[in-house]
Amino acid sequence: MAHHRHFSEPKLIIASHNQGKVREIDELLHPYNIDVVSAGTLGLDEPEETGTTFIANAELKARAAAKAANLPALADDSGLVVPALNGDPGIYSARWAGPEKDFNMAMGLVNDGLKEGDDRGAYFVAALALCWPDGHCETFEGRVDGVLVWPPRGNLGFGYDPMFQPPGGEQTFGEMNQDAKHAISHRADAFAKLTSACFAD
Repeated sequence: MAHHRHFSEPKLIIASHNQGKVREIDELLHPYNIDVVSAGTLGLDEPEETGTTFIANAELKARAAAKAANLPALADDSGLVVPALNGDPGIYSARWAGPEKDFNMAMGLVNDGLKEGDDRGAYFVAALALCWPDGHCETFEGRVDGVLVWPPRGNLGFGYDPMFQPPGGEQTFGEMNQDAKHAISHRADAFAKLTSACFAD
């Protein structure tokens, strides 16, 4: 079994400027009594996401924040993968929403891309990278499968949540309360791996 570095610092940067994501990560870390601060609050620049995988982009963001602030940083890169769209929007999930971060438009693009009879199966991936200022990084990936519904439903959650319905119920991620979503989400899956490796006593 791989030996993971244990996180013991009192403060952690969430290397994200997405408030929905920062809030969700903060909630998932709540039990560990870590003082969390976002990259946006610290005024850190967002690095160019040049990686070709979720893990590469998460690591890029975490490394940049850890180096800039000289504190450990946690970054998440996540997105919606639609096999019928050749895996799009994938790592470009946020870019599909454009500079205005218009996810209603992005969901429309996804739906418009699906033809009659296409498989509407999809999955969310979340990659987490926890990096220290000395350059050490730990990376984890989680996934949740589901189907795409149209029209979108619910205004909880963020991003593509309102069109994503996980198995076992009728609610989309946009309709679920946070506790229900945290129980099964891709981010929760990645977090379970992260916390058992780096935060568990």
